[in-house]
Amino acid sequence: MSTLICPPVLTSPRDDAANLLQAFKGFGCDTGTVINILAHRDATQRAQIQQEFRILTKDKEDLLKRLKDELTGNLETAVLQWMHDPAGRDAIILREAFLRGSLGTATEIICSRTPSQIQLIKQNYHQKFGIYLEHDIEAATTDDHKKLLLAYVSIPRYEGPEVDREMAMKDAKALYKAGEKKLGTDEKTFIQIFSERSRAQLVATSSAYHETYDRTLKKAVKKETSGKFEEALLTILACSENPAKYFAKSLHKAMKGLGTDNSTLIRIIVTRTEIDMQYIKAEYLKKYKRTLNDAVHSETSSNYRTFLLSLLGPNC
Repeated sequence: MSTLICPPVLTSPRDDAANLLQAFKGFGCDTGTVINILAHRDATQRAQIQQEFRILTKDKEDLLKRLKDELTGNLETAVLQWMHDPAGRDAIILREAFLRGSLGTATEIICSRTPSQIQLIKQNYHQKFGIYLEHDIEAATTDDHKKLLLAYVSIPRYEGPEVDREMAMKDAKALYKAGEKKLGTDEKTFIQIFSERSRAQLVATSSAYHETYDRTLKKAVKKETSGKFEEALLTILACSENPAKYFAKSLHKAMKGLGTDNSTLIRIIVTRTEIDMQYIKAEYLKKYKRTLNDAVHSETSSNYRTFLLSLLGPNC
């Protein structure tokens, strides 16, 4: 469930664009107005505002470029990411991650998305950058991590709840034979099963593994694999079982200890607000006995804090 709160009576996209233009005039930017408008509009409305802004301005000005000029720091990063539609945003985050060598971010985006989401990301990636997502995966990653990501973005997977119990048991035995039963690891088997099975099917396999061998598939992955390959497998498994719990843990890690990983904090809040942030907040409260809103409030400040808390909705 989304945490985005749109006003019961919306102003028109043209009026929103005009109010934003007014907020940019004069000395400094009326950041409060910018946040009050943009943090309470959905992806379709934000796209319409961008269109109207071009029409209103003399030089058909791009709202994103204007926001970049008017805002700074973490607030600028958060608002600019928010302005895109989900698939376009993921494509941009992936491209930047590959260019920076941030393979953890790329792994998170790819391995936490559904097959239908991945197809839209691939389309947007090629439209925006004139290059195929697979090409950048090939260039930026190595070895089994590369093989897994390439398979994961290429192979269509069923998205429904039905599972094949017989296949789950067969896969559990294959994974045990490929990992804990032998000296060394048959990574090919892990790649095949994790990239070809639906989320529901992988959960059934994980359950069969635990019932048969009295240990978890998660522990087997940790024992038998390492590095980014391990991270990708664990992300696929975690998001098959409970995506909200996975993101709650990632948010906690981003705010844990000295300093804050603002890049991760922004990315997860912005990308999940319109999808499942309500569930992430519930998982966060359940695991850490503190609301996500309170945690974000303590780790951020000023207009940056206001914007993120606006996306998170009521403190509950």
